[in-house]
Amino acid sequence: MSIIGKVAATEKNPTTVDDFYFWTAQEEILNPFDVIKVEHIHDSITYGVIEEIFHITDAPSYLTNFISSDFGDVVAHSNTERIGMNYIKAKVIGNDKNIYIPVINDSTVSLANKIEVAKALGLDNVKNPIVCGYIQMYDNTTEDKKVTLPVFFNSDFLIGPEGAHLNISGISGLAAKTSYAMFLLKAIQEGYQSQNKDKSTAFIFLNVKDRDLLGIDLPNKELTNEDREIYNMLGLKPEPFQNVQYLYPYSTEDYNNTFATKDMIFSQLERKKMKYYKFIYEQDKYNLEYLLSNVDDSSHTMESIISKIINDDGGFGEIKTWNDFGKLLDEYCMGTRKQEVKSEILKSSWNKFKRLINRSIQKNPLFSQRVSEQDNETRIGDAVENIRNNEILVIDVARLDETMQGFVFGNVISSVHDLKSGKTEREYESIPKKIVIFVDELNKYASNDIPNNSPILRQLIDITERGRSSGIILFSAEQFRSFIIDRIKGNCATHAYGRTNAIEISKNDYKYIPPVYKNIMTRLKQGEYILQNPLFRSVLKILFPNPVYHQYKS
Repeated sequence: MSIIGKVAATEKNPTTVDDFYFWTAQEEILNPFDVIKVEHIHDSITYGVIEEIFHITDAPSYLTNFISSDFGDVVAHSNTERIGMNYIKAKVIGNDKNIYIPVINDSTVSLANKIEVAKALGLDNVKNPIVCGYIQMYDNTTEDKKVTLPVFFNSDFLIGPEGAHLNISGISGLAAKTSYAMFLLKAIQEGYQSQNKDKSTAFIFLNVKDRDLLGIDLPNKELTNEDREIYNMLGLKPEPFQNVQYLYPYSTEDYNNTFATKDMIFSQLERKKMKYYKFIYEQDKYNLEYLLSNVDDSSHTMESIISKIINDDGGFGEIKTWNDFGKLLDEYCMGTRKQEVKSEILKSSWNKFKRLINRSIQKNPLFSQRVSEQDNETRIGDAVENIRNNEILVIDVARLDETMQGFVFGNVISSVHDLKSGKTEREYESIPKKIVIFVDELNKYASNDIPNNSPILRQLIDITERGRSSGIILFSAEQFRSFIIDRIKGNCATHAYGRTNAIEISKNDYKYIPPVYKNIMTRLKQGEYILQNPLFRSVLKILFPNPVYHQYKS
């Protein structure tokens, strides 16, 4: 047992059931998030996690220090050395005999070993484990005292049924949000599936930035031996994702909808790993509302027009193609199409609707007359309907404009809802029990600025509030979590915080995080995250290795 100090209970700072202070030698190097143990009554052990570290001397004021240096001579040496010490504030996280009265003054404080750290943080005997990274403690001590420990989630509290949904936040580039999300998804595909063969899981990723996720089935040739050792320690294979299919927006020579190069697409075609997606009027008109997700429709006129189209009223059920759809809209805009008096919509409203819709549809090859399977084409709805256990669909939207990205995302979540609610012809037993959807830049669809009538926002709220019961799980990421609406954040069981800035941590979202932890968030390195999960007894700072898949350079 490595004793590092003793508990100090003073008149102004007594020990409590929640926290205590202890002193330690000035040369003892400890860090926030380190776990320590305290000898307590009835031969019990109380565990604490370090929050704040202070250094004090016997000087009553700063002026005393100034005077003792010969009235401000920075090279002068004091005749008498100041008495100094370090003292530390620790949060109580448990007692091995469930004794929660305050620890006693002068009780010895020691470093914990690996088994004790796991027990203190609630990381021992985790049921249904999914690895989420690893922790390192006592970095500046001797090798025999250092602790490196894998950290596991209970899958029931990550992807259901007890709790579900993950939100990841952090500034662009330095926070490595996508890398951490992909690390967790890799752990689910490999670890969860191998342990729960009766609980089938499928995945849908949206590629929203350049070519970020367009090589996840290819190995990372820059992976170091150290990274490989870490993956082995965590119980994961240092190999890329398996069972991957890529869906690219259909393009022509005149209209390119993707950042993927011809060589990339040709290679995936050879390996039968990709298809182009299109939208067909008869099947995809039901999702037209997603093209208007960011339009404020307080008068509900756009909603009325969409309802008319979906219900096949006013001639919309008689047409078969997007071209005919455009011609019919022209008739309404010019007033030559007769409407029923009770449901009459003004020409100005039809013109507004047409103007908004045409921004996306007109001259866009994505809106096509037909899908050719021989030419490796499909609909997003069909691809989602046919998704299989342990399969990953990567849907590329990076080069599409913001409106079209929303339309594709809306199609995805609508198709998943239809699949899980039995609205397709597929047999229920063959449908994956869980479908995990990963989307970056959540602020585009669920920020406080999005209109309340946004159909995508409604779908996201529905997923986070009721999705875990039906097996629809949302993994999301954004730069600033304070911008995301509370109903979505509040229904996420797990939160991951990457590097952020001082303005962000001043927001209410971070109110209950200890100040020193918030400050650490502003200087986290790539490969470091702070995690909150219902089963963790404290927030944890974890590390994770570099991605196992190929990352295309922008």
